[in-house]
Amino acid sequence: MKIILKKDVLGLGYKDEVLTVKDGYGRNYLLPQGLAVLATEKAVKQLNEELKQRAHKIAKMKADAEAQAKKFEGVSLSIKAKVSEGKNIYGSVGPKEIAAALAEKGLEIDSKLITLKGVKALGNYEAVAHFHREVSVTIPFEVVNEEGEKAPAKKEAPKAAPAPEAPAAEEEAPAAEPAEEAAE
Repeated sequence: MKIILKKDVLGLGYKDEVLTVKDGYGRNYLLPQGLAVLATEKAVKQLNEELKQRAHKIAKMKADAEAQAKKFEGVSLSIKAKVSEGKNIYGSVGPKEIAAALAEKGLEIDSKLITLKGVKALGNYEAVAHFHREVSVTIPFEVVNEEGEKAPAKKEAPKAAPAPEAPAAEEEAPAAEPAEEAAE
Protein backbone atom coordinates (compact mmCIF):
# COMPACT_ATOMS: atom_id res chain seq x y z
CA MET A 1 0.00 0.00 0.00
CA LYS A 2 1.46 3.38 -1.01
CA ILE A 3 0.85 6.22 1.41
CA ILE A 4 1.81 9.85 1.98
CA LEU A 5 2.72 10.67 5.57
CA LYS A 6 0.90 13.68 7.03
CA LYS A 7 3.06 13.71 10.19
CA ASP A 8 6.50 12.46 11.18
CA VAL A 9 6.35 8.84 12.36
CA LEU A 10 9.46 7.81 14.25
CA GLY A 11 11.00 4.70 12.75
CA LEU A 12 8.94 4.97 9.54
CA GLY A 13 9.43 8.34 7.84
CA TYR A 14 8.84 12.05 7.77
CA LYS A 15 5.96 14.32 6.82
CA ASP A 16 5.17 14.51 3.08
CA GLU A 17 7.19 11.37 2.32
CA VAL A 18 5.69 8.78 -0.07
CA LEU A 19 6.21 5.26 1.31
CA THR A 20 5.09 1.70 0.74
CA VAL A 21 3.84 -0.05 3.89
CA LYS A 22 2.07 -3.30 4.61
CA ASP A 23 -1.66 -3.12 3.98
CA GLY A 24 -2.69 -3.90 7.56
CA TYR A 25 -0.34 -1.31 9.07
CA GLY A 26 -1.61 1.38 6.74
CA ARG A 27 -5.29 0.48 6.91
CA ASN A 28 -5.48 -0.26 10.63
CA TYR A 29 -3.09 2.29 12.13
CA LEU A 30 -1.73 5.03 9.85
CA LEU A 31 -4.94 6.00 8.05
CA PRO A 32 -7.33 5.92 11.07
CA GLN A 33 -4.86 7.87 13.25
CA GLY A 34 -4.61 10.58 10.58
CA LEU A 35 -0.88 9.98 10.18
CA ALA A 36 -1.14 9.22 6.44
CA VAL A 37 -3.34 9.33 3.35
CA LEU A 38 -3.46 7.02 0.36
CA ALA A 39 -0.95 7.93 -2.35
CA THR A 40 -3.30 8.24 -5.31
CA GLU A 41 -2.12 9.96 -8.51
CA LYS A 42 -4.11 13.07 -7.61
CA ALA A 43 -2.69 13.17 -4.05
CA VAL A 44 0.90 12.79 -5.27
CA LYS A 45 0.49 15.62 -7.81
CA GLN A 46 -1.01 17.84 -5.11
CA LEU A 47 1.88 16.99 -2.75
CA ASN A 48 4.49 17.90 -5.38
CA GLU A 49 2.77 21.24 -6.00
CA GLU A 50 2.66 22.00 -2.25
CA LEU A 51 6.34 21.08 -1.84
CA LYS A 52 7.33 23.50 -4.61
CA GLN A 53 5.37 26.27 -2.90
CA ARG A 54 6.74 25.45 0.55
CA ALA A 55 10.41 25.02 -0.45
CA HIS A 56 11.47 28.26 1.29
CA LYS A 57 9.51 27.37 4.44
CA ILE A 58 11.17 23.94 4.53
CA ALA A 59 14.61 25.57 4.26
CA LYS A 60 13.74 27.90 7.15
CA MET A 61 12.53 24.96 9.27
CA LYS A 62 15.82 23.15 8.64
CA ALA A 63 17.82 26.25 9.57
CA ASP A 64 15.79 26.61 12.80
CA ALA A 65 16.38 22.93 13.59
CA GLU A 66 20.13 23.36 13.04
CA ALA A 67 20.16 26.39 15.35
CA GLN A 68 18.33 24.44 18.03
CA ALA A 69 20.65 21.45 17.57
CA LYS A 70 23.72 23.66 18.16
CA LYS A 71 22.40 24.41 21.66
CA PHE A 72 22.51 20.69 22.44
CA GLU A 73 26.02 20.03 21.10
CA GLY A 74 28.59 19.42 23.80
CA VAL A 75 25.93 18.74 26.45
CA SER A 76 26.48 15.70 28.66
CA LEU A 77 24.13 14.55 31.37
CA SER A 78 24.32 12.65 34.62
CA ILE A 79 21.09 10.91 35.56
CA LYS A 80 20.52 9.51 39.03
CA ALA A 81 18.64 6.25 39.38
CA LYS A 82 17.68 3.90 42.19
CA VAL A 83 20.03 0.92 42.09
CA SER A 84 19.79 -2.66 43.32
CA GLU A 85 22.83 -4.50 44.63
CA GLY A 86 25.43 -4.40 41.91
CA LYS A 87 24.82 -1.99 39.08
CA ASN A 88 21.30 -2.79 37.80
CA ILE A 89 18.75 -0.04 38.19
CA TYR A 90 15.11 -0.37 39.14
CA GLY A 91 13.05 0.25 36.02
CA SER A 92 14.92 1.94 33.19
CA VAL A 93 16.01 5.35 31.95
CA GLY A 94 13.98 6.54 28.98
CA PRO A 95 13.34 9.61 26.85
CA LYS A 96 11.27 11.31 29.58
CA GLU A 97 14.18 11.20 32.03
CA ILE A 98 16.56 12.56 29.38
CA ALA A 99 14.13 15.41 28.56
CA ALA A 100 13.76 16.22 32.28
CA ALA A 101 17.56 16.30 32.77
CA LEU A 102 17.91 18.59 29.75
CA ALA A 103 15.16 20.86 31.12
CA GLU A 104 17.16 21.22 34.35
CA LYS A 105 20.01 22.58 32.20
CA GLY A 106 17.62 25.01 30.50
CA LEU A 107 17.28 23.05 27.25
CA GLU A 108 13.65 22.29 26.40
CA ILE A 109 12.83 19.35 24.10
CA ASP A 110 9.83 17.10 23.63
CA SER A 111 10.59 13.59 24.89
CA LYS A 112 9.02 12.17 21.71
CA LEU A 113 11.96 13.53 19.74
CA ILE A 114 14.50 11.51 21.76
CA THR A 115 15.45 7.92 20.98
CA LEU A 116 17.68 5.57 22.91
CA LYS A 117 18.08 1.89 23.56
CA GLY A 118 17.03 0.29 26.85
CA VAL A 119 19.09 1.60 29.73
CA LYS A 120 18.82 -0.78 32.67
CA ALA A 121 22.24 -0.58 34.31
CA LEU A 122 24.72 2.02 35.53
CA GLY A 123 27.15 3.28 32.92
CA ASN A 124 27.64 5.58 29.95
CA TYR A 125 25.10 5.73 27.12
CA GLU A 126 24.01 7.91 24.20
CA ALA A 127 20.62 9.31 23.24
CA VAL A 128 19.74 10.86 19.89
CA ALA A 129 17.59 14.00 19.64
CA HIS A 130 15.86 14.35 16.24
CA PHE A 131 15.07 17.97 15.35
CA HIS A 132 14.48 17.57 11.60
CA ARG A 133 14.73 14.73 9.13
CA GLU A 134 18.29 15.80 8.35
CA VAL A 135 19.27 17.25 11.74
CA SER A 136 19.92 15.18 14.84
CA VAL A 137 22.29 15.42 17.81
CA THR A 138 23.84 12.68 19.92
CA ILE A 139 23.65 13.42 23.65
CA PRO A 140 26.00 11.40 25.87
CA PHE A 141 24.75 10.66 29.36
CA GLU A 142 25.84 8.70 32.39
CA VAL A 143 23.57 6.81 34.74
CA VAL A 144 24.73 6.94 38.38
CA ASN A 145 23.09 5.72 41.58
CA GLU A 146 21.16 8.08 43.86
CA GLU A 147 24.25 8.86 45.94
CA GLY A 148 26.05 9.99 42.80
CA GLU A 149 28.39 6.99 42.70
CA LYS A 150 29.42 5.73 39.30
CA ALA A 151 29.33 2.13 38.09
CA PRO A 152 31.79 -0.06 39.99
CA ALA A 153 35.05 -0.60 38.17
CA LYS A 154 35.37 -3.96 36.43
CA LYS A 155 37.42 -6.46 38.39
CA GLU A 156 40.71 -7.47 36.83
CA ALA A 157 40.86 -10.93 38.46
CA PRO A 158 41.18 -12.83 35.14
CA LYS A 159 44.32 -10.81 34.28
CA ALA A 160 45.86 -11.54 37.68
CA ALA A 161 45.56 -15.33 37.30
CA PRO A 162 48.93 -16.88 36.38
CA ALA A 163 49.16 -18.68 33.03
CA PRO A 164 50.29 -22.13 34.40
CA GLU A 165 47.00 -22.54 36.33
CA ALA A 166 44.87 -22.30 33.15
CA PRO A 167 45.67 -25.86 31.90
CA ALA A 168 44.94 -27.29 35.36
CA ALA A 169 41.48 -25.66 35.28
CA GLU A 170 40.80 -27.29 31.89
CA GLU A 171 41.60 -30.74 33.33
CA GLU A 172 39.16 -30.23 36.21
CA ALA A 173 36.36 -28.94 33.98
CA PRO A 174 35.24 -32.37 32.55
CA ALA A 175 34.88 -33.79 36.08
CA ALA A 176 32.69 -30.85 37.15
CA GLU A 177 30.24 -31.18 34.21
CA PRO A 178 28.49 -34.41 35.32
CA ALA A 179 27.89 -32.95 38.79
CA GLU A 180 26.24 -29.89 37.25
CA GLU A 181 24.03 -32.06 35.00
CA ALA A 182 22.95 -34.16 37.98
CA ALA A 183 21.96 -30.99 39.86
CA GLU A 184 19.67 -29.92 37.03
